[in-house]
Amino acid sequence: MRKFFLLTLCLASVLPAQETATERIAAKEVLRKMDELEKSLNIPGLVAKVTAPNAERDKVVARAKQLMDTDLLAMGDDITKNPEIGFQETRSIKLLMNYLDQHGFVTEAGIAGLRTAFIGKYKRAGAFANSPGPNLGVILEYDALRGTKGAFHGDQHSTQGPIGMAVAIAVAEYLERAKLPGNVIVIGTPGEEMMPPAAKTQMFDAGIFKNIDVMVRSHAVTATTRPAPGFGTCCLNIDGVKYTFSGAPAHQMTPWAGRNALEGVIHLFNNIDSIRASLRPEARIQGIISEGGAAPNVVPDRAVADFYIRYPDAVYLAQVREFVDNAAKAAALSTGTKVAIENYGRMRDGISLATLGETAFFYLKKYGATNVQEEPAKPSGFEETGSVSSIIPGVSFSAQTSTFANHTYEMEKDALAEIGHKGFVADAEGMAALLFDFATQPDYRAAVQKEFKGIQALFDEYQQALKKVYPVPNVPEPK
Repeated sequence: MRKFFLLTLCLASVLPAQETATERIAAKEVLRKMDELEKSLNIPGLVAKVTAPNAERDKVVARAKQLMDTDLLAMGDDITKNPEIGFQETRSIKLLMNYLDQHGFVTEAGIAGLRTAFIGKYKRAGAFANSPGPNLGVILEYDALRGTKGAFHGDQHSTQGPIGMAVAIAVAEYLERAKLPGNVIVIGTPGEEMMPPAAKTQMFDAGIFKNIDVMVRSHAVTATTRPAPGFGTCCLNIDGVKYTFSGAPAHQMTPWAGRNALEGVIHLFNNIDSIRASLRPEARIQGIISEGGAAPNVVPDRAVADFYIRYPDAVYLAQVREFVDNAAKAAALSTGTKVAIENYGRMRDGISLATLGETAFFYLKKYGATNVQEEPAKPSGFEETGSVSSIIPGVSFSAQTSTFANHTYEMEKDALAEIGHKGFVADAEGMAALLFDFATQPDYRAAVQKEFKGIQALFDEYQQALKKVYPVPNVPEPK
């Protein structure tokens, strides 16, 4: 088994690192440097050494599994059955914080100006009461999706919090029992599925993640995967943009006496359809009409469209965004309305690491994760906004927890079923094992830091390379 795993790692190191062919070609020199960095780290040898049998690690993993089996799978089921959308997760955080309080953590809610964000730190005793580190961070999430039938946990965030707590408690108890330096910090992050605000970015800007040395989290998936090293995000770089059209009311029998804001929004959608052929095929422009008037017999004087504008990299995303903004301005001009453009959220590239990703993948397979995909996926930072994962090393654990796609009612049902529970426990066991290794092996921490700093240093060069391959055509003045 181990020989096969090492072969898999060797093959993975030569696979393309970035998401699109354009990125790979334009940034080939950056990717060459990244490949040299990966080779210098000898990832297969590193993972074999780090994951060597260890009886103490086994005890920590067993404790995380015990917590899941006795308490935390049931808590996840409870949160699944009582969903709360982003920034309204008051019941969910009460359950999570109470459990942490009962297991040696000191918690605080309402941080960074977010009512349902919280932080918890394990209270060390004696000489380690003010331990300088390493500081081990665990992200907890708990928000439900917004659906036409109401809130629902079609992304299984309901058990991400319990998984993270099992890991945090098991590792913190070990550090205390073994009298080893280190701190375990859990960070409850609301509204993963919502902007505004981009919660993790706001929390990052407020210093909530300051001085953390490594972050772990879990997330529901349909296959057991890990990312390739490099720059990227799970769901493309995103601008969250709201287009608010203002018109003038009138009776619908005499609509010429007013100006129809809803027509402005409809023209915006039509204009976007007309520009799709001028955009690269990887672009995604996704919108809804969130306000469209109050009554059929009154010309709507206010209408709002909410869009996520996406592209694999932020450089070309700027061009896509300009197209959409201009489409909105043209819609307003042609309908005699006015439009306000509000960029209320951004998600950008994070950094993924082989030192963490390959170790996590080894443990997921060891602890029984199913539907294992041996080929690395695209590079993807461990959290969506990029603000945290471009500054702090980390990894997202992704054991299969459903056979249905994310954001579906069927995935919510699987959160309560054996397939979900099995994957949740595998995530908890794998996360506990990796944090044990990070806390107890200085050489491993140094390798993670070397890889992270090396890739981080290449990001500006990567951005500059991409700017050269996305020229804007010169459109002459009409004659």
